[in-house]
Amino acid sequence: MKRLPGAALAAVSPLFALAAPTARAQDFPARQITMIVVFAPGGATDVLARLAADHMGRTLGQRVVVENVTGAGGTVGGARGAQAAPDGYTLTVGSNGSHSAAPSIYRIIQYDPRELQPIGLIAGTPLYFMVRNALPARSFAEFAALARTVAGGLSNGHAGVGSTNHLACALFAQVSGLRLNAIPYRGEAPAVNDLVAGQIDSACVLALAAVPQLQAGTARALMLAAPERFPTVPDVPTSREAGLESFVFQGWNAVFAPKGTPQPAVAKLSTALAAVLEDPGVRRRIEELGSVPPRPDQTGPEALRALVRSEVERWAEVVRVAGIGAQ
Repeated sequence: MKRLPGAALAAVSPLFALAAPTARAQDFPARQITMIVVFAPGGATDVLARLAADHMGRTLGQRVVVENVTGAGGTVGGARGAQAAPDGYTLTVGSNGSHSAAPSIYRIIQYDPRELQPIGLIAGTPLYFMVRNALPARSFAEFAALARTVAGGLSNGHAGVGSTNHLACALFAQVSGLRLNAIPYRGEAPAVNDLVAGQIDSACVLALAAVPQLQAGTARALMLAAPERFPTVPDVPTSREAGLESFVFQGWNAVFAPKGTPQPAVAKLSTALAAVLEDPGVRRRIEELGSVPPRPDQTGPEALRALVRSEVERWAEVVRVAGIGAQ
């Protein structure tokens, strides 16, 4: 076998060095993909992530396996995903809590959401301000009047410091001017359970957990924090109709990859996620869960990048005013 001269090897070796990663990226995916979900199983983020993972796996021809990595308002899982090898085989599904407000809440955080490689938005999730059935207030005006007469304030539950629900409660307190007795829980489900049991007076609840309770009549919603009523529970007034127009809030869940993930892999992942959202059955399921599939102009990496940057700025101010930072 004829050998190449040393000079010739020196000339072609860099080409091989450049070509190998490109070839690997173009062959992506060649094995199983892990999708880290930064919150516990059963919550809105987890349910939407599993819906996306199943469909993306079929499109990509490889399994997409969900791994729940929880703790510190989603930042434990967020850090795990951000520090993974930037090869497209580790994705993270986060929320506006873990991937926009977290840098303002936590003194030490091991990732900057703005530096991650966005893949795309899965869904937006409306939020309801709910009260226990036995509470005499039947409207926001009556709730506000009652809250001002209760020493220490009416109790208000949320899913824990840094959660999407916590942000919503902080925003509600700021725009309403009411002082409520905030009660953090280890997740949304325990807060909703206590609301239904009458152990707390109110809670900020995302649609996926709220809608079943509203349909069953086990709790009431004074308002939906959105400009339009939601078809699934059309009797719930919007915040504007309820008299608190500036209380507009929508949670969101999105897929991220580590910074530096090759663009061929990013393109395939974002295309697979787009296919999820183009499936009529998936869109119907997202709506049944009480969430909202993104519009075409809200999909894709660049739309998510712009969303994250604007949300980081928005929640920095809310967190500052609420005094819930520096954890």
